[in-house]
Amino acid sequence: MPQYVVAIQHPENYDPSLEGEAMIRDIGALNQEMDAAGARFFAGGLEPAAKAKSLRKQPGGEVVITDGPYLETKEHVGGFWILECADMDEALTWGRKAVVACRVPVEVRAFLRIRPNRK
Repeated sequence: MPQYVVAIQHPENYDPSLEGEAMIRDIGALNQEMDAAGARFFAGGLEPAAKAKSLRKQPGGEVVITDGPYLETKEHVGGFWILECADMDEALTWGRKAVVACRVPVEVRAFLRIRPNRK
């Protein structure tokens, strides 16, 4: 079955301590609903973007590590679900529910699984 990523978009300087009990309850209920439907393959949260490390290859081949996210944007991925859905329409249905539960925008994309060649 195809897989889709539903990525939670947190605004810059998002403060997770402001997540109230109602929001945590709503996300928990959504996770239970996804599990009951057999859609949730994996879910996880990410630390704030300010704690990220970015790695870039330099022209001479050296890899430089810097603090912070790779892209300078106003929003960053704060967490995500990988869902098994029949098609994009079903994934978007879950995405709509995620927007309501998380109270922030989400992005839905097909997840491209790369399987290693095993001999």
